[in-house]
Amino acid sequence: MTTSIKALPARMPLWAKLVTALVVVLAVLFAGIRLAVLPGLKDLFGTETHDRSGPALLKSIQDMSRYDAASGNFQVVVDLEKNARYLPSAIRGTRTLYVGAGTVDAYVDLGKVGEKDVTVNGDRTSATLRLPHARLGKPALDADHSYTVSKQRGLIDRLGDLFSDNPNSEHAVQRLAVRHIGEAATGSGLTTRAETNTTGMLQGLLGSLGFKEVHVSYGS
Repeated sequence: MTTSIKALPARMPLWAKLVTALVVVLAVLFAGIRLAVLPGLKDLFGTETHDRSGPALLKSIQDMSRYDAASGNFQVVVDLEKNARYLPSAIRGTRTLYVGAGTVDAYVDLGKVGEKDVTVNGDRTSATLRLPHARLGKPALDADHSYTVSKQRGLIDRLGDLFSDNPNSEHAVQRLAVRHIGEAATGSGLTTRAETNTTGMLQGLLGSLGFKEVHVSYGS
């Protein structure tokens, strides 16, 4: 009499079970957050923001002697792409489309005007002033009106963001936006407008003090 023995199915190793379970949990978690198919999942794993910053400390005070005579508002679209050599962008690489808005002020430094730069006639009815040329201030990025339109990342970059202290950092595109805004301000004629406005301000001010003629010129 012969007895048939059925082959038992091979058992899955423990490590394989753990890896499979982890993959399933991560897939469900990211799918639920991304597609919002699990009700309340976003609230369950949501983050709370608490501002525990200390009071601002006054480090120094500087006396200002410049006259801010004009201000320009600028907007630039930054398209920054970074690729890894020998790897496709789907594996390693980023491309960010960023809209940067900012302002640049143009000013005249009245603190550099000396006694020899101001001439007044005897009866104080005519004044001649020689001022330094207007200059541009540093571009200031407006965080309230600057935003990321889209950001594409490769698989390695996405995984890196999970362990990064500052994921989705936009420092690179912000620096580029500031640089392009500064370049645009240089060719915008903002300093010319600042000198025109400064001349008008001084003519109005000295005119109210009794001067009939006010001549303003600019030089280095």
